[in-house]
Amino acid sequence: MDLSNRTVLIIGGTSGIGRELARRFAAAGSTVAVGGRNPEALSQCAEEGFGTISIDVTDSASVVSARDAALARYPELDTVVTMSGVMLLEDLRDPAHFEAAATTIDTNLLGTIRVIDAFTPHLIRRGSGTLITVTSGIAFLPFPPMPSYAASKAAVHAYSEALRAQLDGTGVDVVELVPPAVATAGQERVNPHALPLDDFATEVMHLLAQDPTPHEVLVKGVLMHRWAERDGTYDDLVAQRSQALAMLPGRQG
Repeated sequence: MDLSNRTVLIIGGTSGIGRELARRFAAAGSTVAVGGRNPEALSQCAEEGFGTISIDVTDSASVVSARDAALARYPELDTVVTMSGVMLLEDLRDPAHFEAAATTIDTNLLGTIRVIDAFTPHLIRRGSGTLITVTSGIAFLPFPPMPSYAASKAAVHAYSEALRAQLDGTGVDVVELVPPAVATAGQERVNPHALPLDDFATEVMHLLAQDPTPHEVLVKGVLMHRWAERDGTYDDLVAQRSQALAMLPGRQG
């Protein structure tokens, strides 16, 4: 992927990984806009020089409105990154967890599908472009305290694979970004092994610049997750990660 002359929209790019990738694309010479639903965060991004689009991926009308606004402002849009997501703890012994599960699936999976549906016709008409979905190492190696998060990201992985197959021959590429735990949004407090954001973004941009761009962007820190089943480490790692169930209210002691 030529990173120097693209027009990029990063949905969920107002903070964390998305905001850092926006900075990296801009530094490489691309035109970058970010989408999100937090007005204050959007204002901060505008102050950095990014275009901003208001969007709530859980609202179909908002997604369509954002699509229309983005294409009116950036008719040459050729790269859409969809990474809005939530990570919520759930105790599956308590039926009250269902609300968190529904929120997670609606944002992480259905939100991704809404964004893809909105922009795919434009990219197909262009005859070229890239859709970048964002999953997680947790898609391949579940983190038991966050079951619906793991399920939603595994679903986005499967959806990305099917989307790539269906778009074959259209000129539209589908790239799946698979982050490990990255030191942003408080991850560094709960996981001392979280990858520094700067190191993660540098490695991601290097991988995106490869020719051909890999179907899955896998930084070194996520390989143990991605290939755990193949490498025979899956059961032991899930058992280790199950110790984190003590994080759930009512499970301590």
